[in-house]
Amino acid sequence: MVARVTVLSVVDAIADDLRNEILRGELVPGDPLTEAEVSERYDVARATAKAAIERLVAESVLERRTHKTARVVKLGPDEVRDIYRARAYLEAEVLRQLAAARTVPDDAVAANAEFERLGDVSSFEIIGPDMHFHTALVDALGNTRTSRMYRTLVSEVTLCLAQVHGRQLVKPTLLHAEHAEILTRLRAGDADGATLLLAEHLGRARERLAEALGGQAGPEATTPSSLGLAD
Repeated sequence: MVARVTVLSVVDAIADDLRNEILRGELVPGDPLTEAEVSERYDVARATAKAAIERLVAESVLERRTHKTARVVKLGPDEVRDIYRARAYLEAEVLRQLAAARTVPDDAVAANAEFERLGDVSSFEIIGPDMHFHTALVDALGNTRTSRMYRTLVSEVTLCLAQVHGRQLVKPTLLHAEHAEILTRLRAGDADGATLLLAEHLGRARERLAEALGGQAGPEATTPSSLGLAD
């Protein structure tokens, strides 16, 4: 069997490293990131540093106004709600289609197993499998444009997940159980049950994060788990 090797460009590698620092909270919202700083730090040309910064600006991980220094994006309650609701619209329809076909994606099962394994290890480490679980569901639909649309949200969703997990707003054990139950309902062809649980799953995190960022939490923040689990 031939091993798959992924080759990253210098721009990709720098962007990945900076993105991970932002997700870990080493670069915090509002922190500036200049081309000169990135160029010196990674010993690369200014053009390469600029390309890495622009990559993160395009992903909405950094923001830059005209002729201004790029800064780590600062999400507020309204932005968080907008991001979560946009993903909910897409994911709910995906679940309906998967339930109709009783499709349980192997990649989603594997991602949730990895999530469970890392749940007690590191809040940063579980961001990846959490995001992978949801992207695996979308990709299982087999619609290239739907997957492409969802990926325009991934960087902003990941920023939200970093805050949810970093602030320990929802117990990983509950998230894992909800992931598993969503898959069970897909297997049973229960589209309504799967989408209702998704709404609960996303709504709880959305409203708790909105409150943590200075907003007023909606009722979803304190709604008891329909699975009867403590949170």
